[in-house]
Amino acid sequence: MLSLGGEPGKLVLDLMDQYPDDDLLLVDSVRDQLVITKPGLLADLFVNRPYDFMKPPGAASFLKETLGLGLVTAEGEQHKFLRKNSLPAFGFRHIKDLYPMMWRKSYCFTESLLSKRNAPKNAQDSDETIDIGIASSKVTLDIIGIAGLGREFDAIHNSDDPLAQAYEELTTPSFGRSVYFVMCSLFGIRFVQRLPWNENKVLKRLKSSIMSTCLTMLLEKREAIKKNEADHIDILSLLIKSNNFSNSELTDQLMTFMAAGHETTSSSLSWACYLLTKHPDILSTVREEVQRELAVDASGIPSVDIASALERLPYLNGVINETFRLYPTVPLTQRVAVRDTQIGQYRIPKGANFIVSIWAMSRSSLVWGSDSTKFRPDRWITNDKPNYTGGASSNYQFLTFLHGPRSCIGQGFARAEMRCLLAAMVLSYDWELAMPESDVVPGGTVTIKPAKGLLLRLRPVHNL
Repeated sequence: MLSLGGEPGKLVLDLMDQYPDDDLLLVDSVRDQLVITKPGLLADLFVNRPYDFMKPPGAASFLKETLGLGLVTAEGEQHKFLRKNSLPAFGFRHIKDLYPMMWRKSYCFTESLLSKRNAPKNAQDSDETIDIGIASSKVTLDIIGIAGLGREFDAIHNSDDPLAQAYEELTTPSFGRSVYFVMCSLFGIRFVQRLPWNENKVLKRLKSSIMSTCLTMLLEKREAIKKNEADHIDILSLLIKSNNFSNSELTDQLMTFMAAGHETTSSSLSWACYLLTKHPDILSTVREEVQRELAVDASGIPSVDIASALERLPYLNGVINETFRLYPTVPLTQRVAVRDTQIGQYRIPKGANFIVSIWAMSRSSLVWGSDSTKFRPDRWITNDKPNYTGGASSNYQFLTFLHGPRSCIGQGFARAEMRCLLAAMVLSYDWELAMPESDVVPGGTVTIKPAKGLLLRLRPVHNL
């Protein structure tokens, strides 16, 4: 069921159409591999019995090599401990306090776009063309740098930042990296690491570089806190002050937060910009909404509470939620039963493997109706106010952030960041696609982004 190319959930979508009355399909009897095709069974998998399941060892081994042993990769009691002691750093009030910083960085990002040449050298009209994925990964690294570590990377202006370069190389989609991930999933990373494969050297170098940088930043932060504890309110400082984590645990957590905290939002912003190139009328609607509700002076400083203003905008939030639905950053998740258990009416033996295609569930006409593949931000609007269901009858129809104790701990952070970045973009620019639409294809290993980049031609909007 693992794919090396094409639409991430195409196989599962085909199965859903072929067996519309079934909610659980056995697709590989040798490996007891099952596909969940309807939301009704997901409550047991994600909420009621989440620790009866774990990530498959092969895929988990790859993630541990790239993300460390943090929240994404930990299992059982270790995961419970990490999540419980990390939750306070992602609280509602703390995220509210981060909005002004996110807005400043977003405004700085839009100011820098045309002055930076992010497009490939052979791109047409290079003076006006940028690769939004490359550009946005720098601002999201800056945001997680300040929010996560209280550290200013200034990657927006410093293209030589070694951490930014390491993450860009790690997350750039490639066929070789996809093959590597599939091989690890099937045979385990220890077997793959014995092969004379250059990808092993590349990943070892990148992990060593990222881990070394994270450990250095951690030790520097510990010393800074000793000198002046009150001034440190970033996520890493809150974790250090809890006295619940060793240096090794904090380094792994930091690697996870840095990777998940900037790459996922960067990808989502790229997809939102792509969808709006196909719907310029919706782009205009969002711009008018932001202009009307968010008064900004010539230096980009809003005169209203930025969090409250952005959170209540129906079309801005509708575009963001519809982007999350149609292009979930992690398109697939897998679980293996660690004991005999039950899902719905089905008895599940230990060792059974489950596939949940978030991509397929988000686009299935059986789940979302006949317009399931259409970009319709208004499905997330009720009585001119944002809703967070999209009209779905079950929470489990929208899976981008999962549910239960394995849900994304940073989803509030990601939503806030997306609101700031997209609002700043629509205030500053009109844009159109500057590459063939046939080249806009999803790619990647664990997460997806435009495999060939996303080239946009920008035209400044003079509205300030």
